Amino acid sequence: MSDAAEFRAVATAAREASAELAPLPRAVKDAALRAIADALVARSAELVEANAADVARAREGGLSEAMIDRLRLDPERVEKIAQAVLEIADLPDPVGEVVRGGTLPNGLELRQVRVPLGVVGIIYEGRPNVTVDAAALCLKSGNATLLRGSSSAYSSNVALVGVMRDALAGTGVPADAVQLVPGLTRESVKHLMRARGLVDVLIPRGGASLINSVVEESTVPVIETGVGNCHVYVDADADVPLAVEILLNAKAQRPSVCNAAETVLVHADVAAEFLPRALAALAEAGVTVHGDERVAAHGQVVAATEDDYYTEYLSLDLAAAVVDSLDDAVAHIRKYGSAHTEAIVTRSQRAARRFVALVDSAAVAVNASTRFTDGGEFGFGAEIGISTQKLHARGPMGLPELTSTKWIYVGDGHLRTSAGTVIAPVAD
Repeated sequence: MSDAAEFRAVATAAREASAELAPLPRAVKDAALRAIADALVARSAELVEANAADVARAREGGLSEAMIDRLRLDPERVEKIAQAVLEIADLPDPVGEVVRGGTLPNGLELRQVRVPLGVVGIIYEGRPNVTVDAAALCLKSGNATLLRGSSSAYSSNVALVGVMRDALAGTGVPADAVQLVPGLTRESVKHLMRARGLVDVLIPRGGASLINSVVEESTVPVIETGVGNCHVYVDADADVPLAVEILLNAKAQRPSVCNAAETVLVHADVAAEFLPRALAALAEAGVTVHGDERVAAHGQVVAATEDDYYTEYLSLDLAAAVVDSLDDAVAHIRKYGSAHTEAIVTRSQRAARRFVALVDSAAVAVNASTRFTDGGEFGFGAEIGISTQKLHARGPMGLPELTSTKWIYVGDGHLRTSAGTVIAPVAD
């Protein structure tokens, strides 16, 4: 069987499984998720052994220790993955939720309800925990999933998907609702990106190059996630000690994630007070600041280039610039940002309102760290990613964002005529 034919067989099976999965009640889906969690723990040794092969290949290939750590599984990490599945099982089921509705003047009962998207393709890098997280979120929201992880985690992903599929046997959820895209080549990714009619939506999770490639080459609708060139703007009316603490948390608490700050913008009126304290604190935290000449006047920095302001570092690096007004800060964000998360630190309600109104990003924070843009922190549980586009979802994508809607209307023999609505007579 050719690669294209093999992919088509897998995608067709997922399509059929999605039709079986969509109408299943919550109790069946939750029981299936708990079966998956139990199986992951029970077969932990098998999963760790498969992962060891990936880690060995990664070391031989010269992958950095930081990336190897993201790849690595051990019994404790498998236990945490299983616990995350149980937490998803406990979340409310969005399928069937009435978004809006009521009775129309003509007597038709109308409601808009949530329904699964259908078949969701996930293209992602590195971390094998995403394999389980994505499958569990899709299953809970009634979707079949086609998973395409990186070649570096292939043995781990094969083992994880095998355990999940085995666990689904006898649960009422078809095993083909969780599948790994066959193949390790670039062609296998292209098959997924061009499976319009079999796959309803693609969600890429990874760096800018991966996301851009999927967006530009896919014929399947794509939800962009992940790229986070996030900004902290320190306003003229900022509480300086608070601004330093917020910036440190936004940059240094966990620099390798998409909601970490990558640029700080400082109003000229507060620069002399804020920057010396901030630069000292950042240096103590191990952060390298790439600043413009006005920043450099207040401490030791690396000279910033134009590219620095476009960069999602995902490291202990931070771009910095001094601006003359709030509007200049907004203009900078609009030019260089990725529409993920921006924060303002200010004591002025007027400035805060203007910043919130002008900034066009998925999330805007006032006197808080950018690190809170997260499904768990927002209180709606696990997320499939953080969307930086405007359709069909924006911001952290939880279970509701993995659904679409359909309209249902119920009449009593309602007929539409040129004169308006009439009710068809009912025969005796």
